[in-house]
Amino acid sequence: MAIVVLTSVSVAGREINGFAHWDMIKENMPFLSQWIIDSGIASFNGDYEILEAGIAFTIFAFLPICQFYGGHATVDIFTSKLPTKYQRLLIGFWEFILAAIIITITWQLFKGLVTKFNNQETTFMLRFPVWWAYGASFIAAFVSSLVAVYCVVARVMEIITNNNILPKQEEAH
Repeated sequence: MAIVVLTSVSVAGREINGFAHWDMIKENMPFLSQWIIDSGIASFNGDYEILEAGIAFTIFAFLPICQFYGGHATVDIFTSKLPTKYQRLLIGFWEFILAAIIITITWQLFKGLVTKFNNQETTFMLRFPVWWAYGASFIAAFVSSLVAVYCVVARVMEIITNNNILPKQEEAH
Protein backbone atom coordinates (compact mmCIF):
# COMPACT_ATOMS: atom_id res chain seq x y z
CA MET A 1 0.00 0.00 0.00
CA ALA A 2 2.88 2.35 0.72
CA ILE A 3 4.14 1.93 -2.85
CA VAL A 4 0.68 2.69 -4.23
CA VAL A 5 0.38 5.82 -2.08
CA LEU A 6 3.92 6.96 -2.94
CA THR A 7 3.32 6.45 -6.66
CA SER A 8 -0.07 8.18 -6.58
CA VAL A 9 1.22 11.22 -4.68
CA SER A 10 4.30 11.42 -6.89
CA VAL A 11 2.26 11.27 -10.10
CA ALA A 12 -0.18 13.87 -8.75
CA GLY A 13 2.74 16.12 -7.79
CA ARG A 14 4.28 15.72 -11.23
CA GLU A 15 1.00 16.62 -12.94
CA ILE A 16 0.32 19.62 -10.69
CA ASN A 17 3.85 20.90 -11.26
CA GLY A 18 3.45 20.42 -14.99
CA PHE A 19 0.15 22.33 -14.84
CA ALA A 20 1.92 25.24 -13.11
CA HIS A 21 4.46 25.38 -15.96
CA TRP A 22 1.89 25.61 -18.75
CA ASP A 23 2.31 28.88 -20.67
CA MET A 24 -1.44 29.54 -20.50
CA ILE A 25 -1.45 29.21 -16.69
CA LYS A 26 1.72 31.30 -16.34
CA GLU A 27 0.20 34.08 -18.46
CA ASN A 28 -3.38 34.09 -17.10
CA MET A 29 -2.77 33.06 -13.48
CA PRO A 30 0.83 33.98 -12.67
CA PHE A 31 0.18 34.09 -8.91
CA LEU A 32 -1.21 30.52 -8.86
CA SER A 33 1.53 29.26 -11.15
CA GLN A 34 4.28 30.79 -9.03
CA TRP A 35 2.65 29.65 -5.77
CA ILE A 36 2.58 26.02 -6.98
CA ILE A 37 6.17 26.20 -8.18
CA ASP A 38 7.37 27.88 -4.97
CA SER A 39 5.50 25.40 -2.77
CA GLY A 40 7.68 22.59 -4.10
CA ILE A 41 4.81 20.45 -5.31
CA ALA A 42 6.42 17.91 -7.64
CA SER A 43 7.16 14.23 -7.96
CA PHE A 44 9.40 12.55 -5.41
CA ASN A 45 13.05 12.20 -6.36
CA GLY A 46 13.78 8.53 -6.89
CA ASP A 47 10.16 7.44 -7.00
CA TYR A 48 10.94 5.07 -9.89
CA GLU A 49 13.76 3.49 -7.91
CA ILE A 50 11.54 2.87 -4.90
CA LEU A 51 8.76 1.56 -7.13
CA GLU A 52 11.11 -0.79 -8.96
CA ALA A 53 12.58 -2.25 -5.77
CA GLY A 54 9.23 -2.40 -3.99
CA ILE A 55 7.36 -4.13 -6.80
CA ALA A 56 10.04 -6.80 -7.19
CA PHE A 57 9.82 -7.59 -3.48
CA THR A 58 6.01 -7.47 -3.48
CA ILE A 59 5.72 -9.98 -6.31
CA PHE A 60 7.91 -12.49 -4.52
CA ALA A 61 6.29 -11.77 -1.15
CA PHE A 62 2.80 -12.65 -2.40
CA LEU A 63 3.82 -15.51 -4.68
CA PRO A 64 3.87 -18.10 -1.84
CA ILE A 65 0.33 -17.17 -0.80
CA CYS A 66 -0.93 -17.51 -4.35
CA GLN A 67 0.98 -20.78 -4.75
CA PHE A 68 -0.26 -22.27 -1.49
CA TYR A 69 -3.90 -21.49 -2.20
CA GLY A 70 -3.73 -22.51 -5.87
CA GLY A 71 -4.59 -19.00 -6.99
CA HIS A 72 -2.69 -18.99 -10.29
CA ALA A 73 -4.74 -18.56 -13.43
CA THR A 74 -5.56 -21.78 -15.25
CA VAL A 75 -7.09 -22.58 -18.59
CA ASP A 76 -9.01 -25.82 -18.30
CA ILE A 77 -11.35 -25.81 -21.28
CA PHE A 78 -10.05 -29.15 -22.54
CA THR A 79 -9.31 -30.79 -19.19
CA SER A 80 -12.48 -29.97 -17.27
CA LYS A 81 -14.19 -33.19 -18.39
CA LEU A 82 -11.28 -35.44 -17.44
CA PRO A 83 -11.64 -37.71 -14.40
CA THR A 84 -10.38 -36.24 -11.11
CA LYS A 85 -7.34 -38.54 -11.13
CA TYR A 86 -6.10 -37.12 -14.44
CA GLN A 87 -6.90 -33.57 -13.37
CA ARG A 88 -4.78 -34.13 -10.25
CA LEU A 89 -1.93 -35.46 -12.42
CA LEU A 90 -2.05 -32.36 -14.63
CA ILE A 91 -2.17 -30.05 -11.63
CA GLY A 92 0.77 -31.90 -10.08
CA PHE A 93 2.76 -31.69 -13.32
CA TRP A 94 2.24 -27.93 -13.63
CA GLU A 95 2.94 -27.49 -9.92
CA PHE A 96 6.32 -29.18 -10.51
CA ILE A 97 7.07 -26.97 -13.54
CA LEU A 98 6.17 -23.82 -11.58
CA ALA A 99 8.35 -24.93 -8.66
CA ALA A 100 11.29 -25.47 -11.02
CA ILE A 101 10.79 -21.99 -12.49
CA ILE A 102 10.54 -20.35 -9.05
CA ILE A 103 13.68 -22.15 -7.86
CA THR A 104 15.54 -21.06 -11.02
CA ILE A 105 14.47 -17.44 -10.51
CA THR A 106 15.52 -17.64 -6.85
CA TRP A 107 18.95 -18.95 -7.85
CA GLN A 108 19.35 -16.15 -10.40
CA LEU A 109 18.32 -13.58 -7.79
CA PHE A 110 20.96 -14.98 -5.45
CA LYS A 111 23.61 -14.67 -8.16
CA GLY A 112 22.46 -11.10 -8.86
CA LEU A 113 22.54 -10.31 -5.14
CA VAL A 114 26.14 -11.49 -4.84
CA THR A 115 27.16 -9.53 -7.96
CA LYS A 116 25.44 -6.32 -6.83
CA PHE A 117 26.86 -6.67 -3.32
CA ASN A 118 30.40 -7.18 -4.62
CA ASN A 119 30.12 -4.27 -7.08
CA GLN A 120 28.57 -1.95 -4.46
CA GLU A 121 26.31 -0.55 -7.20
CA THR A 122 23.87 2.13 -6.07
CA THR A 123 20.73 3.60 -7.57
CA PHE A 124 21.11 6.80 -9.60
CA MET A 125 18.88 9.23 -7.69
CA LEU A 126 18.69 7.96 -4.11
CA ARG A 127 22.09 6.28 -4.08
CA PHE A 128 20.90 3.32 -2.01
CA PRO A 129 22.70 0.02 -2.63
CA VAL A 130 20.99 -2.03 -5.35
CA TRP A 131 21.75 -5.20 -3.43
CA TRP A 132 19.17 -4.18 -0.81
CA ALA A 133 16.37 -4.72 -3.31
CA TYR A 134 17.98 -7.94 -4.52
CA GLY A 135 18.33 -9.13 -0.92
CA ALA A 136 14.72 -8.43 -0.01
CA SER A 137 13.51 -10.06 -3.23
CA PHE A 138 15.80 -13.05 -2.69
CA ILE A 139 14.46 -13.67 0.82
CA ALA A 140 10.88 -13.55 -0.44
CA ALA A 141 11.79 -15.74 -3.46
CA PHE A 142 13.49 -18.24 -1.15
CA VAL A 143 10.28 -18.52 0.88
CA SER A 144 8.42 -18.90 -2.43
CA SER A 145 10.76 -21.76 -3.36
CA LEU A 146 10.12 -23.53 -0.07
CA VAL A 147 6.37 -23.15 -0.50
CA ALA A 148 6.61 -24.35 -4.12
CA VAL A 149 8.48 -27.51 -3.08
CA TYR A 150 5.92 -28.10 -0.31
CA CYS A 151 3.10 -27.70 -2.83
CA VAL A 152 4.70 -30.22 -5.20
CA VAL A 153 5.00 -32.75 -2.36
CA ALA A 154 1.41 -32.03 -1.31
CA ARG A 155 0.15 -32.49 -4.88
CA VAL A 156 1.98 -35.82 -5.13
CA MET A 157 0.37 -36.87 -1.85
CA GLU A 158 -3.02 -35.79 -3.20
CA ILE A 159 -2.47 -37.98 -6.27
CA ILE A 160 -1.46 -40.96 -4.14
CA THR A 161 -4.16 -40.63 -1.46
CA ASN A 162 -6.89 -39.03 -3.60
CA ASN A 163 -7.48 -36.55 -0.75
CA ASN A 164 -7.19 -32.77 -0.74
CA ILE A 165 -4.22 -31.56 1.27
CA LEU A 166 -3.77 -27.97 0.16
CA PRO A 167 -6.43 -25.48 1.21
CA LYS A 168 -8.92 -24.25 -1.38
CA GLN A 169 -7.45 -26.54 -4.00
CA GLU A 170 -8.30 -25.27 -7.46
CA GLU A 171 -9.42 -28.35 -9.35
CA ALA A 172 -10.27 -27.98 -13.02
CA HIS A 173 -14.05 -27.65 -13.34
